[in-house]
Amino acid sequence: MTPQKALEILKSGNARFVAGKTTHRNLPAQVRATASGQNPFGAIVSCMDSRVPVELVFDLTVGDAFSLRVAGNVINPDILGSLEYATKVAGAKIIVVLGHTRCGAVRSAIDGIQLGNLTGILARIVRTPAPTVADPSRDQADADRVTEQNVRNSMRDLREKSPVLKDLLDSGAVHLVGGIYEVETGKATFFEDPTGMP
Repeated sequence: MTPQKALEILKSGNARFVAGKTTHRNLPAQVRATASGQNPFGAIVSCMDSRVPVELVFDLTVGDAFSLRVAGNVINPDILGSLEYATKVAGAKIIVVLGHTRCGAVRSAIDGIQLGNLTGILARIVRTPAPTVADPSRDQADADRVTEQNVRNSMRDLREKSPVLKDLLDSGAVHLVGGIYEVETGKATFFEDPTGMP
């Protein structure tokens, strides 16, 4: 498995999902087949949003990928450590940071919501001054801009906050991509890490 092949698997799986032609699988058999060990080809950092179940939207099955979910697909030390395990120890070849349209965490961050531990998560999403429109989180173009920038910020955080991941990415052993999942259509669009492999 190469990083390029891993990305193609995700793209093809999403195309099947959008077309309503997902793969029929014998899940109990796959549970038994993976009981003694795992060999996931990728790791996906996504939002916890109930409309974005990554195994389904990429037509994956038991043992295919690590799924790391947190509000707003932000990067924190727990996510970094998990990704270090997924790649350096378990051999995953691709890391995807997946944002999505109509994200409640993004809208809450734009609006400056303050609520317990959620406040720290939201502070990782909006790192620039708040927009000046009258009702910022309802401005779809602005929310889309913040969503994409949040994915790019998380990609940068992976490199800057984990020497382990930076080495793997710089060597080409692991590929990093960002993506936006459209809750309206089910389609995922990917974009490359500008500091990584072509």
